[in-house]
Amino acid sequence: MRQFSLFTVSLSSLFLLLIPHETPSPVTALYPDLINSTCKQCAEKSTTFNYDFCTSSLQTIPISHAANLQGLALIAMELALENATNTISYIEKMISTGKFDPYALGCLKDCSELYLDGVSMLVDSIQVFWWEQYNAANLLLNTVMETAATCEEGFKEQAGEVSPLTVENYDLSQLGAIALCITDLLSLALDLDSS
Repeated sequence: MRQFSLFTVSLSSLFLLLIPHETPSPVTALYPDLINSTCKQCAEKSTTFNYDFCTSSLQTIPISHAANLQGLALIAMELALENATNTISYIEKMISTGKFDPYALGCLKDCSELYLDGVSMLVDSIQVFWWEQYNAANLLLNTVMETAATCEEGFKEQAGEVSPLTVENYDLSQLGAIALCITDLLSLALDLDSS
């Protein structure tokens, strides 16, 4: 079950992104079906992007229905941050059970470090996003997505080993992909506006 406690602080800031501007553009306009159209656009750009995951993740957050594109990107980043933070706690609980063989235990410890780095990168990506440094945000988001893949691959390096974090890794990867795609769309719109 997803928890959204990190939204408390950020949602007050998000209201700034909900105010429609006088001259609507793809970046600032409020569309009645922005979640579906954005997720569809992202799914069309990538064979690994999951449209259903995108729509269900964003629609779960009530404020997303009133958000503009920047707001959706922030929501996706914060969902990824929440996922990574919860996964660190989950890993710590698994490690403390003592039920894992030495190889799996080593993988869990590696994943914990990867996710800690991922949390830091997600916080940084949100910060640079606020400054409209979309390329920097994209680099950080790409690295976060690699974090999930690296964690998953660590378990697969030994034959017969099964990752207990497959769902968490997939979710982080997809949430990162949502944020990355929306940030790409914003970057393109910003380039169009400046030309």
